[in-house]
Parts: sequence; structure tokens; C-alpha cells
Amino acid sequence: MLDTYLNKFARFGVHLGLERIQRLLSHLGNPQNQVPVIHVAGTNGKGSVCAYLSSILTAAGYRTGRYTSPHLAHWCERICLDGDPIAEARFEALVKQVEAAIVPDEPTPTQFEVVTAAAWLYFAESAVDVAVVEVGLGGRLDATNVCDRPLVSVITSISRDHWQRLGNTLGEIAGEKAGILKANCAAVVGPLPPEAQRVVQGRIEALNCPTVWVDAAIPVEGNRVAVQGFEYELSLGGAIQYVNSAIALAVIRQLQGQGWKISDEAIREGMAKTRWEGRLQWLMYENRRVLVDGAHNVAAAQALRVYVESLQTPVTWVMGMLATKDTEGILGSLLRGGDRLMLLPIPGHQFMPVEELSQQAIALCPDISPEFAEDVDEALNQACLDGDRLPVLCGSLYLIGGFLRGHHRVTEDTEF
Repeated sequence: MLDTYLNKFARFGVHLGLERIQRLLSHLGNPQNQVPVIHVAGTNGKGSVCAYLSSILTAAGYRTGRYTSPHLAHWCERICLDGDPIAEARFEALVKQVEAAIVPDEPTPTQFEVVTAAAWLYFAESAVDVAVVEVGLGGRLDATNVCDRPLVSVITSISRDHWQRLGNTLGEIAGEKAGILKANCAAVVGPLPPEAQRVVQGRIEALNCPTVWVDAAIPVEGNRVAVQGFEYELSLGGAIQYVNSAIALAVIRQLQGQGWKISDEAIREGMAKTRWEGRLQWLMYENRRVLVDGAHNVAAAQALRVYVESLQTPVTWVMGMLATKDTEGILGSLLRGGDRLMLLPIPGHQFMPVEELSQQAIALCPDISPEFAEDVDEALNQACLDGDRLPVLCGSLYLIGGFLRGHHRVTEDTEF
């Protein structure tokens, strides 16, 4: 039923801008003004950072909301309270409440704006102590960018993605991400390319934002890392989490400086308990370990390749990609001689035809012989027949979401 309600708004597409969401929230009593917010933007890493933050704040005893996108298996994943997804019946009721506030002769809100308004309502009605809110697209004109005084604004990373809407250069994309920064409000920024850093730095100076520029944590032993002598254990895999976790820690330090009571014990507990599906996640499928990762842009694909190489095992890539992505860049980041590649469509989405992906792959890696499958089951079953290779499902969060929705027998393997 929830899908039915939300699909009514899907036809209005994606339209960046704040006028519709501000008007809608005004009709709803401006619930966003009742919620202390940590606002998180970035090309990659923002979901993981939100997961760390909400886990730590919940461990510290705060009633914590979390709003992220997109979802993998179900809409309810987007809106969480203390780590638990919203009940579907509650979500439906909130969407109806939002729909009732839409004035017929005003521009109709987009689907994302309706869901965002529902999230603000839920957090306000639940009287959360804090909401960790992930930007949907860009930042400056994103529907989440409606709070004048965030506790902390976060920019995790900047690389080339969604350039069709955000700009062709890193500087232009950085300008959109930096649009979440607010005058005199604290900011935490991860490592950025020089072109992006110059733009963000200029915005920080113009707005007088007290800012922490984050360096990656240093690996210590096993899954343990350290930042300025403070050690904690990571529950998420991949070297990229050295950066993401350090960003989350820097945000927590900012909150501590604002008077929030968050003990080092709560930080360590929250870090160790963090879960974030679909990103360097190990699953058991048909008694085989399978690695799952969205890797839907070049920077994410590069991080996945580094992680796979650390495993020192041959791989079978099981991939589908959207037509709007830098498919050549992603393939070039992932493929190496000796890899096996299986390509498949992404049902329900505008995907890059497998024949075109195959041509790109061969041009980039001439000794590869792409294979084709109709769906994820066929592809993974074929991949799992080769016991010497690790199957890696990647290329799109929509592909992974469809896989998780259709496979209740898949179980998580937490060893990495």
C-alpha cells in the first residue's frame, strides 16, 4: 500500500528547489524547526557517516532519528528511530497527512519532497533529541536543506557523480554540496580534491563556519583504528571507513563541545554496532560467501577495487548499471586482466544495455569475455559454480536492493 501512495508522486520526477518543500512544510506547521539536525552531504560516504552517527548517539542514550536515501529493500529503511525503521502503517499515515496539506492550485511536490516532509513530521511527533539527515542530491537545492541552524553540517567527499544536475566540474559540484553550510554553524569536512576544497573553503570563510577538516583514521590492529590517540573498532569493511568513521568522530567531538553528553564508551559501542547494508557487505548465498557493494560511481568503484585487491582472491564481477552513470569510468576502475564479468539488466530502471557495457568492458580490458544473465539469480548461480572466484555483486544500489528484496534466505556474514 505504501508503494501505491508514493507512486502517485513519482510522475512528477526530480526537480531540485526549495520553494515546494518550504511551502509544504509551512502547511504542516514547519515540523523541521522542532528537530535539532546534523546535515550530511557528499558524493560518497554520507550514508555510512549517518549510520555511525545515529548508532553512537543512540548508544549515548539520545532519541535519534535518521533519514537516508535511497532505500534498498523497502521504503521504511529511509526513516529510522534509534536504528529501527518506521512502521509501514505509520509511514502510510504520515504520507496521507502530507498529501492532505498539498494545496491543489500550487505546484505538486515531488516524491522525494513528500517522503522528506513525512520524515520531518515523524521526527517532530516522536520528539527526537536529534535527527541525522542525509542530503538526497547535491545540497543547496535539496529538499532536506530547510534548516537554518544545523548542529553540524557535514561534507564527506566530492567526486564526479550526478553531473547532469550538479555541474560538469568538481568545483561546480562542490558549490552545490557547500550549499548546506550555514552562517556561523559548525562544519566538518572530509578530504577533498584541491578544486573542490578551494570552493568549499571559500564558502566556509564567507559564512564564518567553525570548521574541522578531517584526516583518515590510522589502522592499528585487526579492525581497530585510531584518531589522535583515540582507538575504536570498526564494524564496516574497507579502507574508506578510515575516513568515514573519522568524519563521524569529528562530528561527535563537535557535539561534545556544544554540551552533548557522549562518553568515549558510547562512541566505541556505537562504532562497533554500526550496520550499513549494501556497502562492502558480506552475505551468504547458496552456501557461498558473496560480497555486495553499490559502487555506483567511479570513486566508489575505486574503493571497491582496493578492498577486493586486499583479499588477494580472483573475482567474478556480477554487474548492472544505470544509463545515467559513468559506466566506462566504473568499469575501468574495477576490471583487471584475469577477472570474470557477468552483466545483467536492472528491472524497473533505465539501465545501460548489457551489449553496450560488454563493448566498453572489452575496450578497457581486451582479455575479458563478458557473459550475460537475465537476472541476479541466474548470474550469481553461474558465478558461484566457480569455487575459486569470489562473486561480487555491484554497480547499482537499485540492483542490490532488488536482490535483497527477493532473497529472504540471504544471511549476513559479519566476518570481513
